[in-house]
Amino acid sequence: MTAFYHRLMRTAARHRLMVNLHGAYPPTGMIRTWPNYVTQEGVLGAEYNKWSRRITARHNVTLPFTRMLLGPMDYTTGGFRNAAPETFEPRNLAPMVMTTRGQALAMYVVYDSPFQGVSDSPDAYRGQPGMDFIRLVPAAWDETRFLSGRIGEHIAIARRSGRDWYVGAMTNEEGRELEISLAFLGAGRFQATLWRDGDRPDAVETEQRAVTAGDTIALRLARSGGGAIRITPASTP
Repeated sequence: MTAFYHRLMRTAARHRLMVNLHGAYPPTGMIRTWPNYVTQEGVLGAEYNKWSRRITARHNVTLPFTRMLLGPMDYTTGGFRNAAPETFEPRNLAPMVMTTRGQALAMYVVYDSPFQGVSDSPDAYRGQPGMDFIRLVPAAWDETRFLSGRIGEHIAIARRSGRDWYVGAMTNEEGRELEISLAFLGAGRFQATLWRDGDRPDAVETEQRAVTAGDTIALRLARSGGGAIRITPASTP
């Protein structure tokens, strides 16, 4: 299989094709050889929600410190049928996730994968809160800052694309409030849009505020929850 992967990447490169090896083993450095190798799976991802209770919030906040260190991670992000752990049930039809909508959004910033999408069927997203963030968030980044975190407990990461910054924060089964320092912004005035956990696992609260590098944002994360922030220069329309 390893030899096949190399033949595949060589042939794809010759035809100027980019490749995502979904279902692959964890990365071993091939991405440094083949620039057209965009991302790969090799991770216990969200499809396991169909038949198990293994994809917990604790699992999700462990991955950035383990699997993701090896290279881009095609996790199958975008679980929008959100349920609390106590009401979650594995099912193949209309599968659920035992994490909040806020955590689903945060994954697009926390998890590094230059090819991102949504993992469910269109009816799971039509008219749903949070889709506005997914429409905006980039898949490739110019700069990354680790803000805070502990393995299996929580994580907060800031990433820059052009002049815009995005922050993703995720927690385990313990709700918490994170103080997000905006010192990474540099000089100038900015507009921040927040997507936070609401009063139900599938609810999202949004807020806009003016910020500078001297400010700190208190981001409340529900149990098994998360949140996302987009920060743009104040002059941006």
